[in-house]
Amino acid sequence: MKTYFVYILCSQKYGTLYVGMTSDLSRRIYEHKNHLMAKSFSARHNVTRLVHVEQYATFAPAEKRETRIKQWPRQWKIDLINKNNPAWDEISLL
Repeated sequence: MKTYFVYILCSQKYGTLYVGMTSDLSRRIYEHKNHLMAKSFSARHNVTRLVHVEQYATFAPAEKRETRIKQWPRQWKIDLINKNNPAWDEISLL
């Protein structure tokens, strides 16, 4: 059974934010960190630090959550990160 992840990356604490969704978090973070899509937003802005992750059992609620977070004002995203990761420590996938 697949698992889906909604995640937030940042360039630095309170820096540029990126919200995404994937079914393979390790692969997707590897792609971000290594700028495998050189013209992408995350590559252009060096947004590579994983600071927030949510896990979902099915695609639909993950997609809905990603869409909702992307529509939020920036401060709400910052508040979400601060609630669960106040130091903005990079989340390790190991």
